[in-house]
Amino acid sequence: MKQDEPIVDVITRFTDIINGIKGFDRKFTNGELGGKMLRSLSKEWNSLRMLIENTKDVNTYLLKELYGILMTYELNNTETNEKIRRSKEEMNELPKRQIVLKSTNDEGSSNTNMSKEELDDLVLLVKK
Repeated sequence: MKQDEPIVDVITRFTDIINGIKGFDRKFTNGELGGKMLRSLSKEWNSLRMLIENTKDVNTYLLKELYGILMTYELNNTETNEKIRRSKEEMNELPKRQIVLKSTNDEGSSNTNMSKEELDDLVLLVKK
């Protein structure tokens, strides 16, 4: 298996090779095919490989069953990796700039002393 290769491509290539060998009258058991398929997976699949080998006898898996497990694992793993990548990107984004206005409480000042233009500028600033 090549790095970052979709499991569907691996399954297709594996099936093509096995069918070619079967053309020479070589018979395979489910256990042989399942074991060969699991051994052909790359290191990033080690956790699933160990789980399958330790929880259930590989000889009892049908090849279609094993393919389904591998495709489901890849789909879930891809979604999880995408969420992690997106959250890392969001964390690396620059924070949005915010404007802070200093508040003063002068008894003598009021909004009525402001000109119309100053009041419009203040309203526009607050809306932003």
